[in-house]
Amino acid sequence: MYIAMLSYTAPIDEIDYLLAEHIEWANKQYESGCFLASGRRPGDEGRVIIARPMARGRLDALLAGDPLVLRRMARYQVIEFSCTRTDKGMLAYNEALGAAS
Repeated sequence: MYIAMLSYTAPIDEIDYLLAEHIEWANKQYESGCFLASGRRPGDEGRVIIARPMARGRLDALLAGDPLVLRRMARYQVIEFSCTRTDKGMLAYNEALGAAS
């Protein structure tokens, strides 16, 4: 799984103009099953996305299509981790535990 931390590189008033496009892009990722959760970081720093397990190159390509990234107003830092424990509701997204059950 991945935690993708979006950091704004432009002033927040410029970011506000693109938030509708960013949200539309994120909605498409949810519809395709790539994203599990997302939300704002405190203090207008950016956003956080939790993505399901997938090839890292695929995730990088998805994130590169974010309108905020395309317009160089934000960048992502991605943290990959092997999820070894989840709440029962998340079991379907955890390949390691899902294969063991």
